[in-house]
Amino acid sequence: MLSRDNISQTGQLFNRILPGYSRIPLLITVILNFSVYWGARAIAGGWEHHDIETALDRMIPVVNWTVLIYFGCYIFWIAGYMYNAALDKKHCYRFLMADWLGKAVCFICYVVYPTTNTRPQIIGTDIWAQLMKLLYQIDEADNLFPSIHCLVSWLCYIGVRGNKKVPLWIRVTFCVCAVAVFISTLTTKQHVIYDVVAGVLLIEVTYRISRLLLTKLNKHNIM
Repeated sequence: MLSRDNISQTGQLFNRILPGYSRIPLLITVILNFSVYWGARAIAGGWEHHDIETALDRMIPVVNWTVLIYFGCYIFWIAGYMYNAALDKKHCYRFLMADWLGKAVCFICYVVYPTTNTRPQIIGTDIWAQLMKLLYQIDEADNLFPSIHCLVSWLCYIGVRGNKKVPLWIRVTFCVCAVAVFISTLTTKQHVIYDVVAGVLLIEVTYRISRLLLTKLNKHNIM
């Protein structure tokens, strides 16, 4: 049976990991992510989709085992978003506002200019080949430009990139994980190079815009 001290310590730990100010914004972030993804598909799913694959994309080989990185990125995102949200209230709001702005732009792109790519036939019966086939079954070749996978992964990194209070090993780990996700989107043929570049550039822009917006809101005592 847990003592009052144990319960208190557990509560304190939970509050450090997931501060009260971050809970509703993080929930909104999750809802927004699925709304953008499924909403764009519901609207533009039957429309003409454009293939923006380049010759360089066609030179990139399929590497089946990188599907593990592609699926595993969800663990990285959860850790990255919770870590950034817990740094402090101001950073949490800037971080999540950048996400919301980026997702809004993604939604517009998915509807205004739907893109697709050509997926290869997966040969083999090993576990990696089976996971690749599963990926292709559950995730259609749409909602590609910009890549939300890359946008979210890079946001996790830039949120800690210049923060000297964050241990160097965490900053390096987040950067390596983000780059690994970029590579996996290409080697699983889920995205093309333009998708990756657009995702990174978009979140770099919205991260800066979110800072300006929050500065203005703070001046008017709105936040």
